[in-house]
Amino acid sequence: MEDHYLTEQHQHAVLKVVRQMSQIDDRQMDIDLPQTTTAGVSNPATAQLEGLYEMLNILVGCIETLTRDEQHLSNESLQMQIKLSKLIAESSKVKLSVEESNTLLKGIKHSQDIVNEDLMSLRDEINDLKYVSYDGTFIWKITNFKKKMIDAQSEIQISIYSLPFYSSPNGYKMRARLYLNGDGNARRTHMSLFFVLMRSLNDPILKFPFHYKVIFCLYDQTPEKRHIIDSFRPDIKSSSFQRPRSNMNIASGIPKFCPLSLIQQEGNPYIQDDTMFIKIMVDFGEIHKTLLPYALSLNPGLPIHVQQAMIKQETERRIQSQSDEQLQIPEG
Repeated sequence: MEDHYLTEQHQHAVLKVVRQMSQIDDRQMDIDLPQTTTAGVSNPATAQLEGLYEMLNILVGCIETLTRDEQHLSNESLQMQIKLSKLIAESSKVKLSVEESNTLLKGIKHSQDIVNEDLMSLRDEINDLKYVSYDGTFIWKITNFKKKMIDAQSEIQISIYSLPFYSSPNGYKMRARLYLNGDGNARRTHMSLFFVLMRSLNDPILKFPFHYKVIFCLYDQTPEKRHIIDSFRPDIKSSSFQRPRSNMNIASGIPKFCPLSLIQQEGNPYIQDDTMFIKIMVDFGEIHKTLLPYALSLNPGLPIHVQQAMIKQETERRIQSQSDEQLQIPEG
């Protein structure tokens, strides 16, 4: 009802009634005035009408004030609607700007992910360069051995690769691949170790198929130095030793390199501080098989040319020793 009283329709209706009553009161007063006594005493009905007339005048003033207020509120409401329309338009612009910003941020995030991947790849390449070898030998340090073995047994990661190494600064690019829990027929019984020939920029000037003997050595890390040594000579008819056409050729090597029973024993000499060392060596000098234990027992910290000189001296010493023994054999 309060809302209804403030409506323009109600106010006009009230104003109309007041005006009609005012006209009636004027006519009534014209009729009643002659009945006034000479003493100036007012007729009670006239006094009542004057009071009512005064009250109606007050009501008319109130209604006019309400009408002005209603008009003022209507104007303010119109202004608010105009402002609201502007705010809605601004809100749409802001929403569009936010959407554009989100799209831009997604693009930036994607670019950042690519940059992070490039940085990680560059970091890996830098790490590779720090440990790269250019003499045909590579000592592979395998850390977190227990975890890697569990991953291999559960087939989360059945094999791992070594870093690449080279036969010379302009030579063959190679790496090793290790199946800790074995591969093929050697699965769960032996550790399988393979040689991988990789594609390099120098392949056009190198000779293929690759035919040099490859030697593997699992280091005994105790003073006993009972290293596990094995080697193989490449099958030159195999695609594994032809010029690489993809990033890597198919790995080839020794499936039954080392029995798992040896490296799974507690306190075995091949796993120390959860770390294993494997040496991969390409034999370009045709080291005799009997000389391999000696060659691989040399201090890996010595320069390769020093090691080669020591191997040569040991070879000459053994040849001389055999000659002396033959001369000491009596005739008949």
